Amino acid sequence: MMRADLKSKQALESRDQFGNRQLAIGNSPVLRPASVQIERELEVLSQIMDNQFRIPVLGWRFGLNAIIDLVPQFGDVATTIVALYVLVSAVRYRVPKITLLRMGTNIAIYFVVGLFPFVGDLFDAWWKPNIRNINLLRRRATVSAADAKRGRTSDWLFVALIAGGLLALLFGSIALSLFFFWYVATHMRLAS
Repeated sequence: MMRADLKSKQALESRDQFGNRQLAIGNSPVLRPASVQIERELEVLSQIMDNQFRIPVLGWRFGLNAIIDLVPQFGDVATTIVALYVLVSAVRYRVPKITLLRMGTNIAIYFVVGLFPFVGDLFDAWWKPNIRNINLLRRRATVSAADAKRGRTSDWLFVALIAGGLLALLFGSIALSLFFFWYVATHMRLAS
C-alpha cells in the first residue's frame, strides 16, 4: 500500500535541471527557498576586520580589529563603531529583533572584555564579532540585498535602543578612565 502511494507521488512529481520539484499537472515548479545574498561590502568589511591576516605556522587568523585594539580606548571605540555598522545594516535585511539583540550582545561582549589590558586583546582576536554577526545575518535575513533598501521603523527604533546601550557603555568606560586618571593624579600630588 505504501509502495503504491510512493509511486503515485513520484509520478506526479519530477525534478527540473536545477533540482526544483515540478508537478505533472500544469508542470509549474515548486521552488525551494533560496538563501539570502548579503552585500559583498559587508562580507569584505567583516573579513578585513576579523580574519585578514594569518599566522603561518599556527594557522590562526586575525584582522585589523586585533591591531587597532592595541591602542588603548581609541581602538575599542573605533572597532566597536565598525561593528555597529554591521548591526545597523542588518535592519535593512529585516532580521528578527532577537537576532538584532544577539548581534548587539556580541558587540557588547567584545567591547566590555576588550577593555581589560592584554587578556581583552587576546579575547577580541578570538571573539571576532563582525564574523559572528555576518553569520547571524546570513542565517536570519529575510530579504535580499537588492530588496534591502530600507528597514521597518520598529526595527530602527530597536537598533537605536541597542546602539544607545552600547554608546552608554562606551561613554561610561571613558568617564571611568578619566575618573581613574584624575584620582591617581590627585593622590600622587598628596603623596609627594
